[in-house]
Amino acid sequence: MTLRSRTIAAAGMNKLELPGVAHVVAVASGKGGVGKSTVSANLALALAAEGQSVALLDADIYGPSQALMLGVPEGTRPDVVDDKMVPISAHGLQVMSMGFVTSAKTPAVWRGPMASGALQQLLAQTRWQDVDVMIVDYPPGTGDIQLTLAQQVPMSGAVVVTTPQDIALLDARKAIEMFRKVDVPVIGIVENMSTHVCTECGHEESIFGAGGGDSVAAEYDTRVLARLPLALTVREASDRGQPLVVSDPGGTTSETFRQLAQQVIASYIYQSRAGPEISIVDD
Repeated sequence: MTLRSRTIAAAGMNKLELPGVAHVVAVASGKGGVGKSTVSANLALALAAEGQSVALLDADIYGPSQALMLGVPEGTRPDVVDDKMVPISAHGLQVMSMGFVTSAKTPAVWRGPMASGALQQLLAQTRWQDVDVMIVDYPPGTGDIQLTLAQQVPMSGAVVVTTPQDIALLDARKAIEMFRKVDVPVIGIVENMSTHVCTECGHEESIFGAGGGDSVAAEYDTRVLARLPLALTVREASDRGQPLVVSDPGGTTSETFRQLAQQVIASYIYQSRAGPEISIVDD
């Protein structure tokens, strides 16, 4: 066994200053379509249910979706006070999204540097108020915007969302590698659409395969934080603007999100106590 020390960048060191925000946690995926935004919204609401003051930043410049998921009426615009935008309040969350400052029918036809700059403005020019944790709903992929966020935002950690499908797992590995290269700790993996239970007969099957999240977690010495079902109720709740944690707080899936939130809270509390350097023992 060899002992190797790796330095994790201290939050806020040479980073974009975010007054009023204590911790930032990214929710990311290597590819689209794995349910990352649904996980982001429900995780943010579960954190709030655990007593945290929570902000949610929709960082998907090209396809913002949190306004719809959280039931924010179309055309809602943030107020501006002293040259800073006031976050939109939705289900007790402080929410900011490119969808609040552009038209829903107008695409952001921007190259990477322009999109990255716009995102930094959203972060820095928003009046965040006493936020315990900000959840950043990352754009899919590992390109310029994702890298800029990881490098310039003081992140306490990242949650990587994947499905058990092999093609999704390939991209999940890329997301983990990206965060490692910029010294953002990976809190763990959320395996979405893990199983499907038939609403008619109760038969359960792993449509997208099984064990994929565990194999990636073992490969990168991290853990599977939660396994979420492929369920009609999750989609319906999001489309109504009433995510499951709000519309069915006592349900099994909502309880899974609460347990996920507890693990995320534990991760940044531990990091705060541990300080800027963490020694990791590798076999």
